[in-house]
Amino acid sequence: MAKQQKRSMKAPATPSPFEEARDELFQHIMRCGVVGADPDHVSDWFNETMAYMTERYPELSGEQIDELRKLGERFAQPPKKRDDTAAA
Repeated sequence: MAKQQKRSMKAPATPSPFEEARDELFQHIMRCGVVGADPDHVSDWFNETMAYMTERYPELSGEQIDELRKLGERFAQPPKKRDDTAAA
């Protein structure tokens, strides 16, 4: 019989608090219909949501919260329209 190789079972990587906060923020954006909303409403929504995220994830620095907001604002932008009229 051939020798069987032992397979090491690696535990799944635990996400960092920043990764958890990012994923949660993206879920909130999708659930709350932020994409395509009026820009004033989006700004208000982000102000309130980032205050919530700051309380929920106290281990995040101010810079991480700012980065989280930037990522969220980019994620919430409606998809860009493709310009198919360009010459081939």
